[in-house]
Amino acid sequence: MGATYRALCKHGYASLRMQDIADESTKSKATLHYHYGGKHDLLLAFLDYLFERFEARIADPAGDGPTDRLVALIGTLLTPRDENTHQEFQTAILEIKAQGPYDDDYRERLVKFDRLLEERLRSLVADGVERGAFREDVDPEDVADFFVTAINGAQTRHVSVGHPIERTRRHLESYVDAHLLRGGSGARAAPE
Repeated sequence: MGATYRALCKHGYASLRMQDIADESTKSKATLHYHYGGKHDLLLAFLDYLFERFEARIADPAGDGPTDRLVALIGTLLTPRDENTHQEFQTAILEIKAQGPYDDDYRERLVKFDRLLEERLRSLVADGVERGAFREDVDPEDVADFFVTAINGAQTRHVSVGHPIERTRRHLESYVDAHLLRGGSGARAAPE
């Protein structure tokens, strides 16, 4: 999976060949073909591997209460990482996402990512409503749907046109303050 990651970063999705992945690993191209029928099968396994890592990454955001945990999760998803490798990898993932409308196998895996993130966000917002940190009239499903759309859009916009991802993070944090918290705008101390 590490070799697939490195090869995707170097070559992108469209130009990626099994030989490129073999070149990044200690395995031969024939060995890769023995375990995976081809590039498509290997990339499906890679998406499954990424899903497991993503699941662990968003499972338990840090924080003392629902608000801190929600803001921490937003920060995890919308904080720039090492721009060199991460940008190349995000570009390759965007290319894979673009295959979703045409490839049911990719689409199935991409839907799993989407549903997991939406459920995690919904759960955090519902916890905030239940504990009285968020307003009673907040609909956790609507908020989660909005956040997933904003996060996915921010990541795509960052990769395709270089828009600063941290701006969307700040906007979502402001949304939490203004629209979710009991007491409205300014109820939570501004993040540093």
